[in-house]
Amino acid sequence: MKINIVTLFPKQFMPFLETSIVGRAVKQHKVEFNLIDLRQFGEGKHQIVDDRPFGGGPGMILKADILAKAVKSLPYKPYTLLMSASGKPYNQQLAQQFSQLPELLIIAGHYEGVDQRFVDKYVNEEISIGDYVLTGGEIPTMVIADSIVRLIPGVLKKAEATEQESFSHNLLEYPQYTRPENFEGAKVPPVLLSGHHQQIKQWQKQQSEEKTTHLRPDLLTKNH
Repeated sequence: MKINIVTLFPKQFMPFLETSIVGRAVKQHKVEFNLIDLRQFGEGKHQIVDDRPFGGGPGMILKADILAKAVKSLPYKPYTLLMSASGKPYNQQLAQQFSQLPELLIIAGHYEGVDQRFVDKYVNEEISIGDYVLTGGEIPTMVIADSIVRLIPGVLKKAEATEQESFSHNLLEYPQYTRPENFEGAKVPPVLLSGHHQQIKQWQKQQSEEKTTHLRPDLLTKNH
């Protein structure tokens, strides 16, 4: 898979692309990243990429023509996401869908927004990672990329890990335990030490449902 990223701050991605699971996936050629510096398409001596909004308002807006030049620098336009506070809430189902694409383009928005004409013509989906505002789209872009890369076949050593974790079936993951068996008086649930795999699976399912009911009841409505 290839993930193209349009950003004003390509250096911000370097530690992300060189470490942990993402870094290993890059080294193993499971995924290829192409960082596109938006500033190189800017206008004039100062490589300007933004301007004041028509009609007034605070902040600056990324220019449609500059963003279009960045997209057109690719041989063809892949499926394109724009990181935006007003976008569709991101979830595991979208991560699954995007991970199956051969190529993806993610635009890390910045300043106060993006000229709507660019969005209308070049963007397939606007995506938000939560109901809050960040200084730019770089961190949300990393969130999207990380969630996608780990789903690419062969990236994780145990493929079944992605099938049993939180949100995969609109349920939160059941509680997990490891050694020591007794931690400050709190003991591991006996069923997990029993060796009865069917009973363990039943316990895990029950715990997932109870945890979801308590913490994220909204997820349960998606199962009906």
